[in-house]
Amino acid sequence: MGYDVVVIGAGPGGSNAARTAAEEGLDVLLIEKRQEIGAPKRCGEGLSVGGIKNLGLTPDPRWAINEIRGASVYAPNGKRISVRYPETIGYVLERKIFDKHLAMNAARAGAKVLARTVATGLIMENGFVKGVRYSRFGEEIETEAKIVVAADGVESKVARWAGINTTNKLMDIDAGFQYEMVVDLEEPDMLELYFGAKIAPRGYVWIFPKGEDVANVGIGIGGKEQGVAKKYLDAFIESRPDLKRGSILEVNAGGIPVGDPVDKLATNGLMIVGDAAHQVNAIHGGGIHEASVAGMIAGKVAAEAIQEGDVSEARLMEYEHLWREKRGKILHKIVKLRQAIEKLSDDDLNMLAEKLTGQDLVDFANGKNFMKLAKIMMRRPRLVSIAKGLL
Repeated sequence: MGYDVVVIGAGPGGSNAARTAAEEGLDVLLIEKRQEIGAPKRCGEGLSVGGIKNLGLTPDPRWAINEIRGASVYAPNGKRISVRYPETIGYVLERKIFDKHLAMNAARAGAKVLARTVATGLIMENGFVKGVRYSRFGEEIETEAKIVVAADGVESKVARWAGINTTNKLMDIDAGFQYEMVVDLEEPDMLELYFGAKIAPRGYVWIFPKGEDVANVGIGIGGKEQGVAKKYLDAFIESRPDLKRGSILEVNAGGIPVGDPVDKLATNGLMIVGDAAHQVNAIHGGGIHEASVAGMIAGKVAAEAIQEGDVSEARLMEYEHLWREKRGKILHKIVKLRQAIEKLSDDDLNMLAEKLTGQDLVDFANGKNFMKLAKIMMRRPRLVSIAKGLL
């Protein structure tokens, strides 16, 4: 038995690729190694209203569980920069339900979805990916495929099996650790972000409210930093009586790619999407929207390529071209911002906190208005070269 497309990994990227390909009339198989799609989660679970609209979704209280209207960012010296909007700008999700919802949409579109199914290898023929080997409940199975989509996350093996190097450099990966907690929250509709070398070296601590008294409390730190992420997060919680009194409901950990996307996103018979392709916002580490957009583009290109009878690398590279034009250029700018910020001292960050507004920070995280940041940094001679790197 064979399929037009086999998608490996049922995260947002894989499920959206499978759904899009199925909606285009293709015979699609979507496999997921975990026994439950969406669990365990590996992120703060935030998604903007614009991101939800881009995915063609309407917020559903089953998975869009808490409305967010702004954010507060804290400099190392405690200086707070806030931005609050009159309307809802985003949601904190319940990923266990959201990811499953996306997989259900793929199934409803006609894709066959199989959880607890582990890809073990690719079928290769004359330099082309021709199918997938996978294991399911002890049974070893081979299936042919005209195109394989590798959406198997930050630890991706599938693309490497096809000869594409997706290895993360240590400097381009952050270590993430997060608790879901019952805590006291003063502003349940505001995200909180805390910066400082002692708090979170080359990263930040976040508090993402999931309701009136429940939040994701997590941290991301540079992969090269001494000490583990949990140690820094525990120290932060210990310093805050409101958090120290809290209860831990869930623990999650994982790597976060924060470098540029991989150099090559397609080869003969295969495309890469999501964390596997390092399609992540390097400032806040968000990947739901990026993976989903990439998945939808890949699904559309797969349908067109199969209809034309050409699944060569040259044809599938259209996916890369379209994605880089739509999101890749922006993400590259954001990587440059991350590389600049990580060179700043706490004193530099404190200085910026005096000069910037909350809207400025929102713009920077979306790859906009870097000129303003560069001009402020250039007022300090030792930051001139760093500032020029943003332009």
